[in-house]
Amino acid sequence: MQALSHIQIAQRLDLLIEVSVALGHSPDTGTLLDRIVKVAMAMTGADGGTLYRPSAQKTMLLFDISINGTLGLYQGGASGTPIDMPSVPLFDARGNPNLSSVAAYSANCGKSVNIEDVYEAHAFNFSSMRSFDAAFGYHSQSFLSVPMNDHEGQLVGVLQLINAIDADSGQVRAFSLTDQRFIEALAAQAAVAITNQYLVLQLEELLESPVNLINIGIDEKSPYTGRHCQFVPKLTMMLAEAAHATTTGPMASFRMLDADRKELWLAGLLHDCGKITTPVHVVDKATKMETIYDRIQTIDTRFEVLMRERQIRALLDKAEGAHADAVDLRLAGELAALRADRAFLREANVGSEGMTQAAQERVRSIARYRWRDMDGVERDFLDEDEVLNLTIRFGTLTEAERKIINNHIVVTIRMLEALPWPKHLANVPEYAGGHHERMDGKGYPRGLTREQMSVPARLMAIADIFEALTARDRPYKKGKMLSESLRILGNFALNGHIDPDLFDIFVRSKVYATFALANMDPCQIDVVDEAQIPGYTP
Repeated sequence: MQALSHIQIAQRLDLLIEVSVALGHSPDTGTLLDRIVKVAMAMTGADGGTLYRPSAQKTMLLFDISINGTLGLYQGGASGTPIDMPSVPLFDARGNPNLSSVAAYSANCGKSVNIEDVYEAHAFNFSSMRSFDAAFGYHSQSFLSVPMNDHEGQLVGVLQLINAIDADSGQVRAFSLTDQRFIEALAAQAAVAITNQYLVLQLEELLESPVNLINIGIDEKSPYTGRHCQFVPKLTMMLAEAAHATTTGPMASFRMLDADRKELWLAGLLHDCGKITTPVHVVDKATKMETIYDRIQTIDTRFEVLMRERQIRALLDKAEGAHADAVDLRLAGELAALRADRAFLREANVGSEGMTQAAQERVRSIARYRWRDMDGVERDFLDEDEVLNLTIRFGTLTEAERKIINNHIVVTIRMLEALPWPKHLANVPEYAGGHHERMDGKGYPRGLTREQMSVPARLMAIADIFEALTARDRPYKKGKMLSESLRILGNFALNGHIDPDLFDIFVRSKVYATFALANMDPCQIDVVDEAQIPGYTP
């Protein structure tokens, strides 16, 4: 075999340098591996190339790519054609290294194997190759198997080349020692590149693990909030993809790369991470009087005390000679009034969309009733804090508790900004921290306007509100009907609360319907007349 000319060596070095540069910039492992096999074949003039990768348990070699020029076969890799060849075991039935298969031998021993003629080689079992030749009318002859190991000597793959073709005669030749050394250099570089990609993936998984830990902690603390933390990122990505697909209108220029999607997904998962510091009795406050228990029970007990006092006084009056019928009539009126007041406070405790001024005054009137506690001390029937809670006009939270709830977004921003985010995830704090801002600048915590917010932050705000409106498992409210939720969002789009352009996409692309069918209670999904949605023109 003639030695390589200076020109041929230069060409191979150029190929090696070219693939080295490509390996350093390729973000996709599949494309990278495809390039490795094709460059190896071009470098040596091989007619066929195969790449194996170890299984997750490192017990098998799995066919990843198989190419044969003469037969026009191309499986795995970028071909899209699945591999139909059996895997190669790395160990025998007794657990000993498999040294009969060339690929397994290279993998287990970390050595290259260069064979001039496989039909003359008896050290290895080539029965599978002979079966392949018989099935396709092919003749395998020269063979080169090179292991791919990382910097720690761990197996990354095995590269095999078949039938080196002489450029001048077109005949099959043996792989030269120079061929072998070039392929070993290529395999070493490829192994490092693949390992780097694995490390990047592992780091991303490691980054997501604390996110999942936080969400597990929130879920254990409050299942309602935990569900919200899972649904908002899903809905956020649905709306983001719809905006990405839009080709007309104000959002026509919005586009996302895969890196942008990862960044937005992480931000969605972390958008309420600050709630891990919010007290459970606030975040899950189902009634106005609830703390670690519903204090309406304590007030019920006081009513029982008042009613017992009235009954005792009636008995004493009768014992002193008062007219029994008059006493009974008075007692019945007093007990009926107390029961009515108790029922009223129970109803007020549930919370509503709006408590009237008259109802609030009635609470204050009841608060002035006098009763004696266990120590015999006479006091007002309701204390200041109880009156404050029972006169909450909307919902179940006092202003102080709303500030505690709202503070979760401040904590979220502080937590996320404290992390050393890599460049491709640098926007996570901004995306996650902006879902309570408003387009008119009246939101919190920073009072940003639409122009000061990114598109991802604006669309996450819509996802957050819609999920909260439709959630059916909150202890303090019922999930709203689909049509009502869209009406509320439509009004928000009109009054500067949410982005009207993104809301238009939310409705026009039927994002709301897809989410509803997958996640909402069927009894909440009513007929939606889009023409009746405020702020939306079909």
